[in-house]
This record gives sequence, structure tokens and C-alpha cells, in this order.
Amino acid sequence: MSAEATGTGGPGASAVTGGPSDAVGTEAFEEALGRAYRFLSSRDRTVAEVRRQLERHGLAEPLIDACVTELVEQRYLDDERFAQRFTEDRRHLDGWGGERIRRRLLELGIAPECAERAASGRATEEELDAAVEVLRRRLRVAPTDQRGRTRALGLLVRRGYDLELAHDAIRRFADEPD
Repeated sequence: MSAEATGTGGPGASAVTGGPSDAVGTEAFEEALGRAYRFLSSRDRTVAEVRRQLERHGLAEPLIDACVTELVEQRYLDDERFAQRFTEDRRHLDGWGGERIRRRLLELGIAPECAERAASGRATEEELDAAVEVLRRRLRVAPTDQRGRTRALGLLVRRGYDLELAHDAIRRFADEPD
């Protein structure tokens, strides 16, 4: 019986999308895909993270390319989606500012333009409100001396807020009624 009659697509083909070329064997491809699925099972990952993981296992570049292509087609990998979710989580859970988010996305292998879009998706007023909220949670009471203001400024800058915005947030926090 021919490959077309059995629906297997021939040697080296994936049942899902027609899969890897003949240069990449079906067995090796399925094993690489299995490794990638296991790696993705705990949380979303970037394309770069999956590539590095597969490289650590000593897989050949054509095999890695075929595997990543398959995962993108199956929508298991999507750097835009990852960047948006990561940004939302870091802002809401950790109180990170746009600059820290952008730097971390770049470290994770997200393309610079994608990282910039995700990190800058918040209006200045929203970013200011978030910075004031960080101060409320961490300091509870507005700083009254230079040492306290410097400490508050350091807190916000480490969280990735722009220096000017951090100064504005400290002023707003100090002006709030008790």
C-alpha cells in the first residue's frame, strides 16, 4: 500500500501538518517534538527558549527548525502572545514598569519591536498610577525626608519605572491624604 493510500504522507512526515522534510527522520522529529511538548507543559515559552532547550539536547538545526515550525503552526508557540501575557503578569503580579518588562522580554529572546510594543502598551497615567500603587504597598507611608525619597526612587527604578515617572509617583504619593 502506498504512503498516499495510508495517509501517512511518507517518510519524515508529521501526521499534523505534513511535517519535516525527508532530511529529518520521522522518529527523530517525533522525539524532538515530544521534548518540546514536555518543555512547554509547565508554562508558555518563547521560540528562542524552545530552540535553546532543543539545542541543549544536541539536536541538529534542521530538526530544531522543523520542530519549531510545527509548534508555531499548531499555535503552541507565539512570541506576540507570550509577550502580552508576560507583560500583563509582571505588571499586575509584580508591579514592574515598562523598562524592566522590555529588558526581560529581550533576555527571553523576544524580538525588539515585539518587546517594545508589549512593554509600551500602557498609557503614562496608568503607569503613574501603578507606580504609586507600588509605593502604597511597599512603603505604606509617604517618605518625609531625602533618605526616604531616595529609597522610594530606588524601589521604583529597580522595578523598571522611568526616572521622571518615578519622581512624579513619589510626589503624588506624598500629596495623597492619609
